[in-house]
Order: sequence, then C-alpha cells, then structure tokens
Amino acid sequence: MDVLTAARLQMEVSLGFHMFFAALGIGMPLLMLIAEWRWLRTGREHYRDLAKTWGKATALTFAVGAVSGTALAFELGLLWPSFMALAGGVIGPAFALEGYAFFIEAIFLGLYLYGWDRLSPRAHWWTGVPVAVSGMMSGVLVLAANAWMQAPGGFELAADGTLAGSDPLAPFRSPAWLHMALHSTLSCYIATGFAVAGVYAAGMLRGRRNAYHRAALGIALAVGGVTAVLQPLSGDWSAREVAKYQPAKLAAAEAHFETSSHVPLMIGGIPDEDGNVRFALHIPNALSIMVGRSPETVITGLNDFPRDERPPVAITHIAFQIMVAAGFAMIFVALWFGWARWRRRPEDRVLLAMVLAASPLGFIALQAGWIVSEVGRQPWVIYGIMRTSDGVTPQAGVPATLFGFTVLYLFLGVALVALLRGLTHYSGPTATEEDAHAA
Repeated sequence: MDVLTAARLQMEVSLGFHMFFAALGIGMPLLMLIAEWRWLRTGREHYRDLAKTWGKATALTFAVGAVSGTALAFELGLLWPSFMALAGGVIGPAFALEGYAFFIEAIFLGLYLYGWDRLSPRAHWWTGVPVAVSGMMSGVLVLAANAWMQAPGGFELAADGTLAGSDPLAPFRSPAWLHMALHSTLSCYIATGFAVAGVYAAGMLRGRRNAYHRAALGIALAVGGVTAVLQPLSGDWSAREVAKYQPAKLAAAEAHFETSSHVPLMIGGIPDEDGNVRFALHIPNALSIMVGRSPETVITGLNDFPRDERPPVAITHIAFQIMVAAGFAMIFVALWFGWARWRRRPEDRVLLAMVLAASPLGFIALQAGWIVSEVGRQPWVIYGIMRTSDGVTPQAGVPATLFGFTVLYLFLGVALVALLRGLTHYSGPTATEEDAHAA
C-alpha cells in the first residue's frame, strides 16, 4: 500500500469514528436539557432520571470524543505536513476557538454532573446550557477549517508557494462555512435523536412501556424529527452554494456530465466515469429549478473539467443518494410518530419497529454526507490550490500507523458502546395511566 492511500485511509477511519463521538457529544446535551426542563415543569421523577442518565451519556461521549479528536490533531501534522505548512496559519484560529469551546464545555459538564442536589434545580439546569451551546459551537467552529478547504480565500501565497499572509478571520469568511455548519449541526441532532429513540423503542418492544421509556422516546423523536424536517431546507441552500463555488462536486453528486439547462433530478442510478448512468429515474427540469429556481438554469457538467480534476463520480453520487434516501425515510417515520402521538397511539408495535429500524439512518446519512463533502472535493485537499497528493507526508511507515490508529478507534468504539449499554438497563417505575398520558 502506497503512502498516499494509507494516509487517506487512516484519515477516513479516524474521521468516520470521530463523527460518531462528535455527533453524540453535540446531540446528547440537548436531550439532557429538555428532560431536566420537563422535570422542572412537571415534577415527574422519570424526567429527572432521564436527565441524569443522559448527562452520564454526555460525559462518556465527551471523554471519548476528546481522545479521538486529539488523535486527529496529531494525524494532521504527521500525515499531511505540506498541507499544514500552507494551511496551518490560516485555519489555526478556527482550531484555537474550538479549543476554548471545548474547555467551557468541560468546566460546565463537571458542574452539571456534580451539581445534582448541591445546586438549586433551576441553577443546576442553567449549568447544562453552556454544555449544549459549547458542544454545538465546537462543531460549528471546527467546521470553519473544513469550509475554508472547500472554498478557500483570505490568504496570499509567496512566489515559492508558501503562505505569505492571511486574514485572521479567513476560515469564517469562507462562503461554505455557514451552510456547512447548519447542515452538519442539524445532522448531529438528527443522528442522535433517532439513535436514542431506537434504544427506547427496543425497550418498549420488550415490554417496558412505562413513563420513563415513553418520555425518552418522545423527547428523542421530537429532536430528531423536527431537525429531520428542517434538513431539506438546509440541503437546498447547500446545493445552491456548492453549484456556485464547487460545480464539479455538484456535478459528481448528481452524475451530471453535459453542461446544459433543463437538467433533470436523478433518483438512484449507478454512474461510471464515461458518463453512463444505469437504473436511474429522472424528474424533468428539477435540478435546474432547485439550483436556480428556473428550468433555464444552466448546470455545469463533469465533461467541462479535465479528467484529473474530477471527483470520483460513482462514490460521490451513490453516497449522495444514500444520504437523501435516509433523510426522507426518517422524515416519514417522524411524521408517522407525530400523527400517532396526536391520536394517542404511539405504542403501536409496527410503529415502534419502524422507529427501531430507522435508528441507524441518522448516522448513515451523516457518514454519507461527509463522503459527498470530502470525496466530492477531490483531487484537492485545498480546493483549486493544493492537490491531496501534494499535501501528504513523504515518509514511509504510514501503513503501520494506519493499523495502530484503527485498533485505537475500534477500542474506543467498543468501550463507548459497552458503557452506554450499561446506562440502558434502567427500566423505570411502573407507569400509571396519568403518567402514560403525561409522558
């Protein structure tokens, strides 16, 4: 295995695992806050129990995410020294601010965990607010670095290609930052909400139909469902921005090869690099209308780019289709659950089974979306500025570190799953009829 392939694979493994931890670290504090807020409003103890359980889950994901994030920081310097030599001075402020958010989260998470029965109930709830806000801001701030890689600007290069100067706010001025931050943050809430809902749906299918499980299922699906319904609006914004600043990525995601207007939206399909797409359905004019609000909108095709500057079309397109399909499946389940709850029939076994089946879809969509984002940027590590092959380390031995980091992340993943499983054993008090309606 050559150095470039090993380095890319190591980053893929590391980022793939870290995204699980990071998404839970962003989503779990919000669930925790909602549960405690419901306890403050109703006085029902099962909400307090939920807040305590989800607070422990937040602490676990925070700790594991800190380890995996630290490993990623080392990998950037070790595997991509040429990239960091050029980009480090530009994206450094984004990582520094993310570090501040990390420490704020750590401080207030400690206050939250140890403040039960030591602070007044309302003061205790307020200690959780910075945990949720700073957890979310950590993701938003670090995404500025990736956004700059997608749409770079605010820097000057010397004659020898080194960094001559940069705007301290360059990452935050990237036109990709805001839409990427919104889309990614919503994805974290969706993934967490549906994953947690699946845990409690499984418990209810096993007969644990008490107020504790009903409340957990309702809160988790409220968060996951509302954000899933909002996500297509964010996706529409992202698609229009990508069409403007990264037309090759949009063309690869849509398997669109010939520049034209009246471009259909493709559903499904397996493309090859020569422009052939099999097994696809087409919605006439839809892609042009989505991008430019008119069927006359011209969409740039992949054939306008040299072959060595095109993203891998099959991977990008199939990942994009998986992301969209998973998103709409979750919207369907969320709307079904909302209708059943309005009809006071949220415990239907078929519906619970559907919630359980949909529980991994948020993380599948999250991973697929990042494949679209990162593979769709290739062959550039800094879009239009530096190729990925030019940023990698010249040193041998990367396959060995690939093995070591893969073992590390597998260990972290297994440890986190085992610890989180221990938090699901609480069955809750037996619900009364009043509890059942109140949950």
